[in-house]
Amino acid sequence: MPRFLTVLDVDSTLIENEVIELLAEAAGTRAEVAAITERAMSGDLDFAESLRARVETLAGLPVSVFDEAAAHVRVTAGVDELIAGLHAHGSVIGVVSGGFHEVLDPLADRLGLDFWRANRLDVVDGRLTGRVDGPIVDAEAKAAALREWAEEARVESRHTVAIGDGANDLLMMDAAALSVAFNAKPRVRDHADVVIDVCDLSQVLPLLGLRG
Repeated sequence: MPRFLTVLDVDSTLIENEVIELLAEAAGTRAEVAAITERAMSGDLDFAESLRARVETLAGLPVSVFDEAAAHVRVTAGVDELIAGLHAHGSVIGVVSGGFHEVLDPLADRLGLDFWRANRLDVVDGRLTGRVDGPIVDAEAKAAALREWAEEARVESRHTVAIGDGANDLLMMDAAALSVAFNAKPRVRDHADVVIDVCDLSQVLPLLGLRG
């Protein structure tokens, strides 16, 4: 049985939420941010540009907003089963997110993920500045993470899998041997090798021959 590397998007894939919208709720800008997110995920707006615009609306929020957002995060059905199924066969799993380490780190640790990467928000004196700290994790960065993790885990490129829902996942899906659209936008569904419409990530296991 080959070892696989499976890499997932986070927002609306690993979890049911869009974390930036949870943060924006506290800023009173959720509707504005949700509209920008929709345009970016449909491929109508450059992701980095859209992220900066959304993050700007968070300026002034206290860092306690991260814990508040994390309390509302709902993990997608089947995640624990997917992780356990992969690990049982010596495979590895990672997530790469246009969202934020501040919310992703404790979740990834709790779930037992092997790899994860996301953006960081700039904070001064305990408050968000409305800027991203460091390079933005965009479509190119997601694809690069998949290739980097495959090399690190010594998984052959023909045994790599990418799962996503939005336009920002397309390059990562191109970099993988198998691309899976999960509750995805039409452009992503058309692009993927496989489409999963059931909101249950354990449905990935049969695609890899890891469950009947």
